[in-house]
Amino acid sequence: METETKPAQKSGPFSLKELENHVDEGRNKLLISCIRCPSKILNAGIAEYKDIEFALPKMTLRKDRKDENIEEEILNQYWMVADKFAFENIGFSNAVSGIQYLICADCEIGPIGWYDKSTQFCYVSVSRVNYRS
Repeated sequence: METETKPAQKSGPFSLKELENHVDEGRNKLLISCIRCPSKILNAGIAEYKDIEFALPKMTLRKDRKDENIEEEILNQYWMVADKFAFENIGFSNAVSGIQYLICADCEIGPIGWYDKSTQFCYVSVSRVNYRS
């Protein structure tokens, strides 16, 4: 059975005020954690904020994922991580159409971002994670 991809939907970005609370000198001001469990993903100051448009599949738990009818949403606010070993806790999917997606390594929710093999940078969606001091 061939996988069908539904048209991507645009997801609402953080407002400028919200970004001010999360970005300091172009980097993540706060610790980044999973949106579903308390797992720490990145320490503060590790990732660089980037405006890049990229469509990610809708978030699901690994056990709930199905191969057919994958819905996507277009996101354009990401944390870029130049070193994939800088993560405290992250999982990498098998390549899907040449893309490796990032998931929480503990609860396996995702994707929260993607890994760009050509640049070897990781991108974590600003809106798919939580923040703590």
